[in-house]
Amino acid sequence: MQTPAYAAITLGSNSFNMLVATTVAGKPRVEAKYKRKVRLAEGIGCDGMLSEGVMQRGLECLGMFAEMLAKHHIAAENVAVVATATLRAIANADEFKSRALPILGVPIDVICGMREAELIYRGMVATTAGEGRRLVIDIGGASTEFIVGDGEKLLFKTSLPMGCVTFKKQFFTDLPLQERDFDDAKTEVHRILGPAEAELKRLGWHTVVGASGTVQSVVELLAHRGESQLITLEVLERLKGEILLHEDASLDGINGLCPERAPTFAAGIAVLLALFRLLGLENLALSGGALREGVLLELSQRIESAH
Repeated sequence: MQTPAYAAITLGSNSFNMLVATTVAGKPRVEAKYKRKVRLAEGIGCDGMLSEGVMQRGLECLGMFAEMLAKHHIAAENVAVVATATLRAIANADEFKSRALPILGVPIDVICGMREAELIYRGMVATTAGEGRRLVIDIGGASTEFIVGDGEKLLFKTSLPMGCVTFKKQFFTDLPLQERDFDDAKTEVHRILGPAEAELKRLGWHTVVGASGTVQSVVELLAHRGESQLITLEVLERLKGEILLHEDASLDGINGLCPERAPTFAAGIAVLLALFRLLGLENLALSGGALREGVLLELSQRIESAH
């Protein structure tokens, strides 16, 4: 008997995503993808509250998702909605959740950082070929997850408060950007990593896999230029140099950079550069999937067992 269509919705600090899938041969097959750069973390005020304007931006995106759920005839019981760092942090998260409920008809599950790391790893394993011990780095809008695993076995996971949207607000608002902005970001990454830095080095890895928009934006840019899509320190240093040549925030002279990704590009590059130097990374490849694929996988298994 065929399982019905289902949808995994992830509300990140930078992007909101929705995957629509059906199960084919025991595995989720994605039928449609929807995404919007909501940049929720931009709206966090000094009082820890999410601004009304940015909250509205998020709710409007959920309205679009609701229309797509109706279009694909997906029942509420076949939808999973998961939120991450910004909704973990803001003081008015309950207000956002209560206003979102009538729009989606499904409650939002605000997951902890450790649970997020676990789902990211599951999503990566399900979609990314490779063997041996892997270090997975997912740079989000307001948090970054680090996971070390061997195959299905998870050896280490942590979620730390640094991301491309929060770092943009902290270090990359004064134009033109300068070398010291990148230096300040590196100092902060080192501070936030804390004991995790030594633990990651102790465990070691054979390969490094990166998930999220920051890594995706670099890979898209390299592909556009016809270059190898493996990210190296040399690639990142070159991109930093290109960023520093620009006087304005649009970065429109950077060949291959999608305009939608430009606002958080410098901050994302700064976090990546800091991690390459602090952890001694040689190269990093893009993951086939991460959080949303992990949520989709769990949802498919739940629906499968119910049938």
